Amino acid sequence: MEITRRSAIAMGAGALLIAGLPVRLSAAAEDAIAAFTGGAEVGTGDVRLIAPEIAENGNTVPIEVGSDTAAEIMILAMGNPTPGVATFKFGPLAGSRTASTRIRLAGTQDVVAIAKLEDGTFVQASSEVKVTIGGCGG
Repeated sequence: MEITRRSAIAMGAGALLIAGLPVRLSAAAEDAIAAFTGGAEVGTGDVRLIAPEIAENGNTVPIEVGSDTAAEIMILAMGNPTPGVATFKFGPLAGSRTASTRIRLAGTQDVVAIAKLEDGTFVQASSEVKVTIGGCGG
């Protein structure tokens, strides 16, 4: 097979396109975080995220989030095409500020929980989940 100048340019353009995709996915997650926090700094503290280390099937991955002083908790799957998974809101009379659900993951990725505390600060916790069978078309 002979490689022509035209095919070399096409392969190079395809490689650049593929290399740029993770940046675009990461930008979607950063936009979701900025929208939730209003651009405020996110630290660590009073938020718990319980997720499996290895998920056999990405279609149904159980997770649990909780906090003692959270008003809202947002869950993000950083590698999914749409990273925002869920936002849980807790009122001042909430008996328990925990929530559990099952989420769909496209592949091995970080799951992040960002909590807005009652005092207006933001904290986060993250966990890497290794997926053996992808759930979002993988």
